[in-house]
Amino acid sequence: MESFVFHVDLDQFLAAVEVLRRPELRGRPVIVGGDGDPTKRGVVSTASYEARELGVGSGMPLRTALKRCPDAVFLPVDAPTYLEASRRVMDTLRSFGFIVQEMGWDEAFIAVETDEPEALARDIQRRVHERTELWCSIGIGDNKLQAKIATDAGKPAGVFTLTSDRWSGWMGPRGTDALWGIGTKTARKLAALGIGTVDELAAADLEELAAAFGPSTGPWLARLARGEDTSEVSDAPWIPKGVSRERTFQTDLATAGEIERELDRLAFETTEDVRKDGRAAVRVVVKLRLVPFITKTRGAALPEPTNDPDAIAAGARAALARFPQIERPVRLLGVRAEFEDRPSSETGGLGHRLLDIQAPDADG
Repeated sequence: MESFVFHVDLDQFLAAVEVLRRPELRGRPVIVGGDGDPTKRGVVSTASYEARELGVGSGMPLRTALKRCPDAVFLPVDAPTYLEASRRVMDTLRSFGFIVQEMGWDEAFIAVETDEPEALARDIQRRVHERTELWCSIGIGDNKLQAKIATDAGKPAGVFTLTSDRWSGWMGPRGTDALWGIGTKTARKLAALGIGTVDELAAADLEELAAAFGPSTGPWLARLARGEDTSEVSDAPWIPKGVSRERTFQTDLATAGEIERELDRLAFETTEDVRKDGRAAVRVVVKLRLVPFITKTRGAALPEPTNDPDAIAAGARAALARFPQIERPVRLLGVRAEFEDRPSSETGGLGHRLLDIQAPDADG
């Protein structure tokens, strides 16, 4: 039997869960985000396919979504319900006896051995639907990168194969931003080098890429373009690299005093999560979202590993000081505490609470 990687992605997950408990919403545009009030500040966590057809997408401000889709049903995020639905899906995937690596609420990789990968993928789809009433799409590849990209081609409720023998024919003519891991900014930088397609990136001079993106990132981009990925599917417990808190303000923070006061509050809340996790923080990252919707981050290393609230708050202040002069009002603040790589004897060893799982479904 041959070895493959499957990427399983639940279709419009949060919206689909909501429709299951509210069948009268089937066929209507459904938008999940914030506390469900589109007149308040917040972002779309998931939009149903009906809402997407009207231009609503994940990460969009709720107020913009309301303008584009005024007849949509807006619902609040209900994390406990989604976590339970996700658990049932992941248990179903494990029932096939393969290694399953969870990647969030709505997606997972599976390492499989089979002579009929597409038939197996259809069996997985059917069993997930029978047990949960949720549909998923499945991408098949020789590695995670290929499988992840294949999933998008199979949506919704489809199966698509993108293995090494098919890679160049399918991906080669596409823009570099079609690659998992390359965003708009990187694609623009590549375009400035005369690299516009995946094939061109695969054939690019490695020294030129290293000079433009760094000695590690440059060659890695070329490997992405060739469809290469050596990361393994692992069912080891996921250990978060950090914990974070953020808050969207219904009234903008307009003064330095207001920003610092709210920053200190978020830093102390984040410290509570650091202590619950049982590790020490070594770096603090501050996130600012400025009016109208400009998001920036800055980080600062802590003098020593710590779970002390005053030290983490001081680190947040240091990160804030690294921003250029803040000339626009602040609509969102976030504080993230990042952990050291090894257990700390002073803080009681490793923990692995899923503290910073975010609402998924940016693509599904």
